Amino acid sequence: METTVTSTRTTRPGGRARIPERTLRTDRWWVGPILTTLGLTTFLVYGAVRVFQQDHYWVQEHHYLTPFYSPCLAAQCVPDASLFGRVPWEFPPFFPYALLSLPILLLFRVTCYYYRKAYYRSIWQAPTACAVREPHRSYTGETRPLMLPQNGHRYFFYVAFAITVINTWDMLVPFLHGTEGGFGIGLGNLIMLVNVLMLWGYTLSCHSCRHIMGGRLRSFRRNPVRYWMWSRISTLNNRHMWFGWLSIASLMTTDAYIALVSSGTITDLRILN
Repeated sequence: METTVTSTRTTRPGGRARIPERTLRTDRWWVGPILTTLGLTTFLVYGAVRVFQQDHYWVQEHHYLTPFYSPCLAAQCVPDASLFGRVPWEFPPFFPYALLSLPILLLFRVTCYYYRKAYYRSIWQAPTACAVREPHRSYTGETRPLMLPQNGHRYFFYVAFAITVINTWDMLVPFLHGTEGGFGIGLGNLIMLVNVLMLWGYTLSCHSCRHIMGGRLRSFRRNPVRYWMWSRISTLNNRHMWFGWLSIASLMTTDAYIALVSSGTITDLRILN
């Protein structure tokens, strides 16, 4: 087949241009993927260390429970930290105390539409950035066996919603356990409150939640309430990426604070009682 060579580019009649350079971009396109990779890696490494540490997750005095251990189900859990009770046997060291919630929450995040875009581009490099050649020779989409669970995101949402309700309850309980046994507010209460707000922001701004509100309706005019809810969720959906990162930051901050107070490294700063 006849080809025409111009500079470093080879063109085919009726075909796509072949550019040997990885990209012709001159901006710092690689900064975003690197920061995304570092952010996701930090969260995964920190979460794994804390989950399998199996200590410093509960502050008895103020009933602070880190979200990484909620709900606490193992027989090793502190009784007051177990909202739904404990199973009658101890978990092996490699089993997280929150065995019910953590796998679902991980699957909910991993299959999230935003996070899929984030780690596809940064880690899998498919593609790393716009107008940057990806290292893969072919595109398979999400048809491979390991990628099929991505389609279960809408189902993980329902369980994640329920777990967010549990996290909300975990946040409310400490307000009734001040230093003197009554209502009280400490820095830990405020940190947990911010974390719950970020979790709700991330959960409700999910594309699956938006679809539940109005995705299957044929007429918004006949469903004004659901239309109003769909509109509000759509507004949140525009901030889904920000809620995704802010909720990761708030989760680690909440866990780190509770761990420091539980270990006796710091004392909870009390604002009221």
